[in-house]
Amino acid sequence: MPLTIKQLPESERPYEKAKMYGFNKLSSSELLAIIIKSGTHNENSVDIAKRILLLVNDLSEIENLSLKDLQNIKGIGEVKSVQIKAIFELAKRINGPLNKSEVKITKPKDIANLLMNEMRFEKQEKVKILLLNTKNMLVSMKDIVIGETNFASVTPKQIYAEAVKMQINKIILVHNHPSGDPTPSNEDYQLTKHILKAGDLLGIKLLDHVVIGNNKYESIFSRRDFLDCI
Repeated sequence: MPLTIKQLPESERPYEKAKMYGFNKLSSSELLAIIIKSGTHNENSVDIAKRILLLVNDLSEIENLSLKDLQNIKGIGEVKSVQIKAIFELAKRINGPLNKSEVKITKPKDIANLLMNEMRFEKQEKVKILLLNTKNMLVSMKDIVIGETNFASVTPKQIYAEAVKMQINKIILVHNHPSGDPTPSNEDYQLTKHILKAGDLLGIKLLDHVVIGNNKYESIFSRRDFLDCI
């Protein structure tokens, strides 16, 4: 039977080790063990944490595990699975503002700062619509869940429905590339032009279309090859 956490020397217990040496000195399994807290009769919390890590290729993928996936691991019940999911959701939001209603969008980097952590690890293409007031303050964000399809399947009606309903006349389009490469595709360009023209007819200005990759982003409206074709 493996040693329990309490049977380990204090310098090897995750909780005490973090206080003594700092959280940056702990391994990923030790950090997870602090969240898990207690083990089972056969495994301590570090052992259970290691089994969670065996399910993924990197830490970011833990966010994609369902509550059921986590609860299938012996020693992880409902409470612990919810705690783990909550921690990884917080991690996604680390660089984002606490109050998104106080965000002013003046440049593409503002959009990347707002959404990078949330969208960079998405496994499917997803679209967000940012609705702005006349001072470019963020009023609302709407998700368009694409599922198994891609950005090219989105229609202008989906893009502008909420803006028309809320009488908003400025929007920004954001979508991710699961490959991690934010370079816009020809399809991204074509649909952006289509949406831009539809907005002109509705009196709603499309200010930008930002593509999120893995810690990288591209503003389609900042690319000369796009500007040359509109």
